[in-house]
Amino acid sequence: MRYLIAFVITMLFCTVAQAEIRTTTVEYKHGSAVLEGYLAYDDGIKDKRPGVLVVHEWWGLTQITKKHAEDLARLGYVAFAVDMYGKGIATADPKKAAELSGAFRNDRKLMFSRAMAGLDVLSSHPLVIPDKIAATGYCFGGTTVIELARGHAPVAGVVSFHGSLDTPDPAATKDVKAKVLVLHGAYDPFASWDQIKIFMDEMRRSGADWQMFFYGGAMHSFTNPDADSYGIKGIAYNEKADKRSWQAMKSFLDELFK
Repeated sequence: MRYLIAFVITMLFCTVAQAEIRTTTVEYKHGSAVLEGYLAYDDGIKDKRPGVLVVHEWWGLTQITKKHAEDLARLGYVAFAVDMYGKGIATADPKKAAELSGAFRNDRKLMFSRAMAGLDVLSSHPLVIPDKIAATGYCFGGTTVIELARGHAPVAGVVSFHGSLDTPDPAATKDVKAKVLVLHGAYDPFASWDQIKIFMDEMRRSGADWQMFFYGGAMHSFTNPDADSYGIKGIAYNEKADKRSWQAMKSFLDELFK
């Protein structure tokens, strides 16, 4: 009997050892724009599973966003980090980042359709259950995923990490079907309390199923370990808020997909 138990344990160990997070770059297009996203999944899971879209900060698709996708893959999802700017376009210069993100902040239809191009890539993947997809985003990406909810994109829910909450016409938001989770630094200087109140009123009027968590002591970009290195006032990493917000997202996704 003990030999049988040992054999089973050995086989289980081998199965776990063979499981691996697979990552690959995916080139796709939105109109004439050539984009390159980053796909991650656990190849130890053979069945179809929910997918999670990941939208980057205003810096572009960088290593931190790719890590988010890999961490989601470890949770059992197929994760796709979209490229909002174009293949190879990323920056560490705040002025350039503001210019790149500003093109989308000033054109919410472009923001929505560019994110939808990435969503189409994810939903068409053979390992993804097309009607079980969520979208997560950070900073600029947080704004983007809220726009997906406002625009009735086919997602079950969206999670915004320290995203801007404004929109040109809050009154235009109606009948939001996607569940919304906003994870926000209580000391974030880039979102005024007036803006937060307008967002709350917008969500109430829209009939959305929404939640908003505030993290004491946390400023903008609290999930990015490199935030302090940018030297921008009001931007700082906060380890507690980073870990707590990730747990909140995990619970939210568990509830979405049961």
